[in-house]
Amino acid sequence: MRVIGFLNQKGGVGKTTLAVHVADALARQGRRVLLVDADPQGSALDWAACRQGEPRFAVVGLPRASIHKELPALAQDYEFVLIDGPPRVYDVAKSAIVASDLVLIPVQPSPYDVWAAKEIVDMLRDVAIYKPSLQSAFVINRKIANTALGRDVTEALAEYPIPVLASAICQRVALAESAAQGQTVLETLPMQVAAQEIEALVDELLRFFP
Repeated sequence: MRVIGFLNQKGGVGKTTLAVHVADALARQGRRVLLVDADPQGSALDWAACRQGEPRFAVVGLPRASIHKELPALAQDYEFVLIDGPPRVYDVAKSAIVASDLVLIPVQPSPYDVWAAKEIVDMLRDVAIYKPSLQSAFVINRKIANTALGRDVTEALAEYPIPVLASAICQRVALAESAAQGQTVLETLPMQVAAQEIEALVDELLRFFP
């Protein structure tokens, strides 16, 4: 079982969008995937509820500070577990970090996001003291295509001791439109660039698990 947490103490950075899409992409590869909604707002559960038909992966709600204790029994039949973490709920977020093998930190191309990243980086540092195998990476989300903002935020994030993934997800209407239908762009626009960006992100994430 490999656990990927999507975490950032700042809200509105696209954690749920990325978690749902990565889960769908992994499931399309034939992998057994569980998505754990650890956000009290339950956005991933809402996504699954508005869908026509079952998703290719299981979705459960677990917005509690005991994720790291409950997850092994809950997820024993799955190859990949993705945790959609909460903003501004410290104890739940910390439990999700402890449960994770890899923490992916979505960051928008904004100085506010760069500054806010310090909080989650500090949490990762604290957990890594007793979990040295923990891996982490930033992913640029909602990048504005054909601008220098993505490059600028990558340079700004270099002050943190965490790598920035080469794959970035651009701001696209297709992502929001697919979510409103309980779907992903891998279903609605499988041959378009939005789906290609998600697939490239998943390919890069899999390199953390040789």
